[in-house]
Amino acid sequence: MPAALNASGHNIVSRNAQKLRMNRTNHCVACSVAAIAVLLPLASHAMDPAYAKKLEQSGCTQVTEMQGCDINKTKAENAKAGFGTAPAATASTYAGRWVAKNSGTGQTVAAIQIDNKNQVVVNGKPVASKLTDGALVFKTGFITFTIQGDPKIRNESRWLDSDAQTSGPIRRK
Repeated sequence: MPAALNASGHNIVSRNAQKLRMNRTNHCVACSVAAIAVLLPLASHAMDPAYAKKLEQSGCTQVTEMQGCDINKTKAENAKAGFGTAPAATASTYAGRWVAKNSGTGQTVAAIQIDNKNQVVVNGKPVASKLTDGALVFKTGFITFTIQGDPKIRNESRWLDSDAQTSGPIRRK
């Protein structure tokens, strides 16, 4: 087949073949660029593991970090600054270990443990409690325990056994 020549004497067939090859190459490049453009936003949501660990340890989130939460500080430090979880509530005035003793014999009547939420455990068993007139009151069997909440008031926390008609002091351990 004789070569087709254009007005300037160049081979038209080879020129068309070159254009076809260029279009295919440009098409592949365009597809690659489109694929990267689609996947790139997905990759931007990925988080560096070290950064994620710092966020976890500091109690910050990406949003609170932008608001001033410092990922190089502890959760407690950031909580004091108003970010993340607030610091633990102040301790209940009743919280701690208490011992109820028989004032006549000196024997221990009950070992009492109270947490910051005023949940009471007497001799290893949880019991219901309620606040009444500034005192925490709870009962096991015939014994009613009354612990005064004001730390200035000492020696007024008492227990009373309504069956045996005995009573005694309750002291902080």
